[in-house]
Amino acid sequence: MARSCPFRPTLLALCCSLGVAAHAADAPLELDATAINADAVKAPRTQLPEAFAGGQVARGGQMGVLGNQDMMDVPFTMTSYTSQLIEDQQAEDIGDVLLNDPSVRQSFGFGNQSQVFVIRGLPLSGDDVSFNGLYGVLPRQMISTDAVERVELFKGPNAFLNGASPTGTGLGGNVNLQPKRAGDTPIRRYTQDISSDGRVGEHLDIGQRFGEDNRFGARLNLSQREGETAVDDQDQRSKLFVAGLDYRGDQLRLSADIGYQKQRVNHLRNSVRLGSAVTSIPRAPSADHNYGQDWSWTETEDTFGVLRGDYDFNENWSGYISGGVKHTRENGFYGTPVLTNAATGAATIGGSQIPHNEDNTSLMAGINGRFQTGPVSHQLNLGAASIWTQQENAYVFYSSQNTNIFNTSPLPKPTTPTSVGGMLDDPGVTGKTRNRSLALSDTVGLFDDTLLLTAGVRRQQLRVEGYAYRGTGVDAGRTAFYDEAVTTPVYGIVYKLNPSVSLYANSIQGLAQGATASGQVVNLGEVFPPAKTKQIEAGIKFDRQTYGANLAVFRIERPTDGYVQGNLYVQDGEQVNKGVELSVFGEPVPGLRLMAGGTRMDTELKNTQNGTNDGNHAVGVPTFQLNASVDWDVPGLDGVALNARMLRTGGQYANPANTLSLPTWNRFDVGARYRFKVQEKDITLRMNVENLTDKNYWASANGGYLTQGDPRLVKFSGTIDF
Repeated sequence: MARSCPFRPTLLALCCSLGVAAHAADAPLELDATAINADAVKAPRTQLPEAFAGGQVARGGQMGVLGNQDMMDVPFTMTSYTSQLIEDQQAEDIGDVLLNDPSVRQSFGFGNQSQVFVIRGLPLSGDDVSFNGLYGVLPRQMISTDAVERVELFKGPNAFLNGASPTGTGLGGNVNLQPKRAGDTPIRRYTQDISSDGRVGEHLDIGQRFGEDNRFGARLNLSQREGETAVDDQDQRSKLFVAGLDYRGDQLRLSADIGYQKQRVNHLRNSVRLGSAVTSIPRAPSADHNYGQDWSWTETEDTFGVLRGDYDFNENWSGYISGGVKHTRENGFYGTPVLTNAATGAATIGGSQIPHNEDNTSLMAGINGRFQTGPVSHQLNLGAASIWTQQENAYVFYSSQNTNIFNTSPLPKPTTPTSVGGMLDDPGVTGKTRNRSLALSDTVGLFDDTLLLTAGVRRQQLRVEGYAYRGTGVDAGRTAFYDEAVTTPVYGIVYKLNPSVSLYANSIQGLAQGATASGQVVNLGEVFPPAKTKQIEAGIKFDRQTYGANLAVFRIERPTDGYVQGNLYVQDGEQVNKGVELSVFGEPVPGLRLMAGGTRMDTELKNTQNGTNDGNHAVGVPTFQLNASVDWDVPGLDGVALNARMLRTGGQYANPANTLSLPTWNRFDVGARYRFKVQEKDITLRMNVENLTDKNYWASANGGYLTQGDPRLVKFSGTIDF
């Protein structure tokens, strides 16, 4: 395999920028006369960017190897949602937070309760959400926000910034969570919440700094919730413990996060799978109707820990190293309806028990520096990352029974196995993954940093091993092996028309494991190189201090899964997503906070098998998405605020042939809160109503599975700072 020089794009950008600067000065380029001044620019710091006006979003966030960045200085699109927004909206998981973004919609995983986020038309699984920049250390399926300071949404492929994700999703965007840290002002906060269906929760948040100059900090978050959800007869239990410790010295900063989360859901209402004979999409059942069975359940238990150290070598150069581990135990008895008749709602439902254990180790390290070469500034970033994962699995599938998604009757728990793999009480190793990468970039600043040119590369090695399911007393051997390397470049430009307006463009890629030939083919076992998803994006950003906005146009080309052509397995086919994105946020008038935006997207399938679906739209990608929310301090009523939010989502196709489609849907949320003092203690009362009109709708067709929107839910909470 030919190897490219990882330094070439950076050196090329450097030489070109020096040439531009010299030409602008109308003088020849003389490298021997260029002075290097390391004192001109401050080094990057690790503190989070400050909140934007209104406090709902931040001015920037963590961008992988580039570190924390201001939104106006980078050629990418990011939105960072704050803990203030999380608290005011009573957002219990990151899915609740991401509903605020017009580029994101969500669905369930196939057969379980795992959240899948569709960003710019491409899915991101919960397994590929990062924590303080590290992959593979967060809980699976549902991730609580109780210990989260920021939910950072990066839009677009991001293999250069973060490396390839553990499972290969996130090709349309990435989500990173920032942990809570103790502030200089101590926090003692207790929240009691209850929903309209009787689900009760408690959350204790304690944080304080101590020692000389408040160098040491500790933050503890404890929460639990239990009771019936808004879906009939479905109940959920969750427990969370997260402790965050940190030290901040003059040059050295250290942090440690240790967490435990356990979630259980009984009587699951999963997504609905479309049977092969279905010729239309059924109407959505009543929003609170549960077409699952009471013998279904899922339980996940995650223990994780992360250590990080940052050191400032001087004012302009700093280094970091971080490592984390996670252990997951997951089990469940699942049943997903398979629709056979859309008009009557007739379906079949089988059963499956699938225990899953997972152990992950993740590491990253790097150096960030800034320096001057004559009139040209540089932001140099060098980073390395590696993740090891090991999965243990077993399964039993059971025979199907007849059911109906409109009129659902209780069915006996299935007991007749149709397929068995491994040992349920002792799952064996079925997969191992090791991703390693090295990244280098340089951002060159010209004309007093009004023009910023970024170029970089990441060299990535993807190694994936598959093992047969363990038999009784037997460890099965390796059945699949994938070991490929690839280089993913990035190019970007930012031009600041003035301090309030930035023009930008980028070319960046995503990365996932390539296919391995399977089936009755002559190239059985052939390993294809990693599949690159490519994006080109351009846009304009506004920062008017009290409000901001971002307008972007993008084109994403993602390779689709391979298929058999004749007697040969080929990795061919492409999905093209083209879109326009607009977002507006801030507090344009004191006491009036706004977040609004929209995405218009067009998709196309190319080079499909036998050309059957060429030119069709991709499955599960809405034609448009609109969001609008307002949070208003009521004049004359001190401490009283009202809020409202609208979500509108366009139609989307549910099959590649484009013969099945979901209609446009709307959802409306409202809320209110009241802040006051009792005996010098701050108290906040909140009420939020989700899906105010109790709309019945199919929210997503991602993967060809129908995910129904949640029913109306009323949330109440009271918070006291003591």
